[in-house]
Amino acid sequence: MVLAAILAAAGSGAVAQAAWIPAKAVLAQVLIERAWTRAAAGAADARPWPWADTEPVARLSAPAQGERVMVLSGFGGHTFAFGPGHLPGSALPGEPGNCVLAGHRDTHFAFLEELEIGDLLTVERPDGARQDYRVSRLEVVHESDTGALEPVDREPAAQPGAVLTAGKVLTLVTCYPFHAVAPGGSLRYVVRAEGVPR
Repeated sequence: MVLAAILAAAGSGAVAQAAWIPAKAVLAQVLIERAWTRAAAGAADARPWPWADTEPVARLSAPAQGERVMVLSGFGGHTFAFGPGHLPGSALPGEPGNCVLAGHRDTHFAFLEELEIGDLLTVERPDGARQDYRVSRLEVVHESDTGALEPVDREPAAQPGAVLTAGKVLTLVTCYPFHAVAPGGSLRYVVRAEGVPR
């Protein structure tokens, strides 16, 4: 009887822990959306909560999948717990170059599994600037393959058959496989999207 009560309590604790991660991700997106609204209105300090060491830098939309997520400055576990993060040193969202965003496969970037070649992605910044991208490549790579994070030419490629992108590329990265039981792993799912000229 005592053993059954201990096992039941342990099971309840495990379920609560598992539910906390997605709940935290959803709540954080609400707070980040509010910070986004303040930033768009010109607020100098648009942190989503007083102790946050990050702020919203973009809103990423995938219309075909019905997804919209707020993107934060910073790149790592402390950022990914609340939303996808922007790789410092990569192009800013919507700017020429390679803008690299990463997020968790089981929360904010779970929709990457549903993306298909040709799908539209839109990035909007707090200043109202928008850039559309078309998905051009989906691939699985080893974590040691960092080629997708490299800068790209800031001008369109002059190679025969190259897609003109106005030098704008969006790279989305998450862990792979999507439904793995264990966190992390050595594989990454990479989505590459080319800027749509306006």
